Amino acid sequence: MSESDPTAASPDTAEVIAARRREMAVEHLLFGALRHLAGRHPGMLDELEDSLPHLWDRSEGTSRDDEAVREIARRFIKSLRAES
Repeated sequence: MSESDPTAASPDTAEVIAARRREMAVEHLLFGALRHLAGRHPGMLDELEDSLPHLWDRSEGTSRDDEAVREIARRFIKSLRAES
């Protein structure tokens, strides 16, 4: 098996690797789509930023951190603004 094959690792590790890869792919596609839309609809980034108070962390217990999730979204929006 190749190094890029997550099945070469333990089942738990393979699942984490596969989830990370999916997250990176979705992040790339979403960022590209948002960049494209923001170019056509300049007010969209303001609307997204205004919606952040409604964003929350779906985790439960001590690992839940709503503000950390919002901060990640703020960084995305800031990066999109810099590119538009």
